[in-house]
Amino acid sequence: QVQLVESGGGLVQPGGSLRLSCAASGSIVKVNAVDWYRQVPGKERELVASITSIGSPNYADSVKGRITISRDNAKNVVYLQMNSLKPEDTAVYYCNAVISIVTRTGPRDYSYWGQGTQVTVSS
Repeated sequence: QVQLVESGGGLVQPGGSLRLSCAASGSIVKVNAVDWYRQVPGKERELVASITSIGSPNYADSVKGRITISRDNAKNVVYLQMNSLKPEDTAVYYCNAVISIVTRTGPRDYSYWGQGTQVTVSS
C-alpha cells in the first residue's frame, strides 16, 4: 500500500546536473526522515544525504557543496539536486524513508526503500 517511486536518473556529462525525486504514496500519516544512498556493484551502499522531517539536511563529504536535498511535505516528495557531477558519482541511487502508516492500533513507523534509479556520469 505504501510505495516510494524514484525518478530523474539518467546519463549526464561531467559537470552536468540531475534532479532525483522520491515520491511516497499510500495510506501515509507522515513521511519522517528521508535518506538518499548510492551503490556501485561490489561496493557497500553509501549514504549521500539525509533530511529530517523538518527539513534539516546532512551531506556526505564526497558530495558536499554539489548537491542539495529538499522536501515538499505537502506532496510527500523529497528531491536530490545534483550539480557539477563527476564520473565518481555514477551509481544506483536509492531513497529510504521512515514512514508512519495507519494501522488498526494507530500509526506505526516502517522503513521503506525505493527501487533505485541509475545515474551515469560519462563523456
